[in-house]
Amino acid sequence: MFMKTIINADDGRVIPVLTMGPICIIPELKCQGYGKKLLDYCLDKAAELGFGAVLFEGNIDFYSKCGFDYARNFNIRYHDLPEDADSSFFLCRELITGYLDGISGVYQTPKGYYVSDSDVEEFDKDFPPKEKLKLPGQIF
Repeated sequence: MFMKTIINADDGRVIPVLTMGPICIIPELKCQGYGKKLLDYCLDKAAELGFGAVLFEGNIDFYSKCGFDYARNFNIRYHDLPEDADSSFFLCRELITGYLDGISGVYQTPKGYYVSDSDVEEFDKDFPPKEKLKLPGQIF
C-alpha cells in the first residue's frame, strides 16, 4: 500500500511524497525474488503516476536491492527523531531523478498511520497470541 504524505522542507515548501506499507511474502515463497518483483512493479506504477519519491521505515539489506538508500543521504529527517538518534531504519528512493535535489526537511508520517495502543490491543484479541519481536528495520 502506498499513501500520500509530505516533507516539510526547511525553506517552508511542502514536498509531496509517498510512503508505503510492508512487503509481505508467505514463508514458503520467501527468498525466491517475489518481494523484489512486487516492489519493483509497484514503484514503476507510482512513477508512472508522477510521484517523485518514496520514504518509509525498512531494512536497508532488502530495500537497497530496489534502489533505496538512507533518507539522511537525501537530507530528509524523520519527524520527532533526535538529531543524534539512529535513523538507519528510514529509507528513501527517488522515483524522478533529482526530485529531492536542493531539499532538506522533515518527513511527516501520515496521520492515518497513528492508532492508539488500546485500539491495537483490542484488534489483536481476534488473533491467536504471538510473541512480539523486534526485527531489523523496526523502530519500536
